Amino acid sequence: MKNIVVIGAGTMGNGIAHTFAQTGFKVNLVDVSQEALDKGLKTISSNLDRIVSKGNLTEAQKAETLANITLFTVLKDAAQDADLIVEAATENQDLKLKIFGQMDEFAPENCILATNTSSISITKIAAATQRPEKVIGMHFMNPVPIMKLVEIIKGYSTSQATFDAVFEMSKSLGKVPVEVNDYPGFVANRILMPMINEAIETLYNGVAGVEEIDTVMKLGMAHPMGPLQLADFIGLDVCLAILNVMYDGFKNPKYAPNPLLVNMVMAGKKGVKSGEGFYDYSESKKAEKVSKMFLK
Repeated sequence: MKNIVVIGAGTMGNGIAHTFAQTGFKVNLVDVSQEALDKGLKTISSNLDRIVSKGNLTEAQKAETLANITLFTVLKDAAQDADLIVEAATENQDLKLKIFGQMDEFAPENCILATNTSSISITKIAAATQRPEKVIGMHFMNPVPIMKLVEIIKGYSTSQATFDAVFEMSKSLGKVPVEVNDYPGFVANRILMPMINEAIETLYNGVAGVEEIDTVMKLGMAHPMGPLQLADFIGLDVCLAILNVMYDGFKNPKYAPNPLLVNMVMAGKKGVKSGEGFYDYSESKKAEKVSKMFLK
């Protein structure tokens, strides 16, 4: 597999494109607008500059990485010679099903179709195609260029050949792939999101304040970032979407999202991306401080 298509130039998509391109793969990055693509490429360039400044990449390697990325606004044009397409669109089931129908239509017969979903059923996504044996989950962690873990999720019909190919490719990216079966939330979010939800519950019940809760988890449990700050970084809307998928999938009240989380998302308080969540990021330096803390 040499030719990679990444759908979505947002936080996860540009990180995935960056990772493949820096490892020497040719990447077609696709989004609905040129503006989104330009913004994604600018982010990749800035992240590469950070790596160069630390002495872990040369200017020539940065230029080569950027040269490996081609921008497209039309999936049909981008997918013609694809060996692997990785969908990294918003965590919305209907949107992903629509995109996978298009991927199946435009991609070559032998192309593997992967999704970066953090919770939605791979089996359900695969059912939107005529090649369910070639559909698989590749759940990268954020920030993608830095985090080593990739959950490799097998759907009901995913073939062993597809799994083996994606598992080995993930190793070639310098990642540590982990085999996971297809159940809501997989492993990472099945454990992480209830913890975040419980931190919100603790705040909601007035047990302690935002900074106090995060301090307990950072100093008491050696977490690099407190759960409420991490929720802001992930996006409160994303946390809510994942919890809803798990609640719908398991019908277990322990996965029901806390009312405070629901209200905050309805009010547009989504964390770093909106400028306000459990913390205030209205001043750019505050947001930078959080990002640098996590990216060290």
